[in-house]
Amino acid sequence: NVMISGYAQNGHGGEALKLFWQMQQDCMKPDNCTFASALKACASIFSLKHGKQIHACIIDRGFNSDVFLGNTLIDMYGKCGGIEHGRHVFDKMPEQDVISWNAMITGYAQNGHNDEALKLFWQ
Repeated sequence: NVMISGYAQNGHGGEALKLFWQMQQDCMKPDNCTFASALKACASIFSLKHGKQIHACIIDRGFNSDVFLGNTLIDMYGKCGGIEHGRHVFDKMPEQDVISWNAMITGYAQNGHNDEALKLFWQ
């Protein structure tokens, strides 16, 4: 986890993802921190494809109700140009916190959906 997180936070998203997939191959089960770091790595290299794959792993492992991971997914989708997927995550979250709302509004704004960002802000 430390290595994946370190790579993701220091501009080496590709290396972080290589370690994440290696961890999977070595039958080590990721936790919510592992998934969050892998999603940050995806965002840093704008890899929507890998982000979707990791999202599927999150669902398979039963972490899809985790608010922390939901927020990280929304952020990743916003940064990778998949804001409609981010909105789906947002709408399916059992509860949203202020970080969820901020990530969704920011994602809309970053993707040129200013009207949607403002609409969500005023809700």
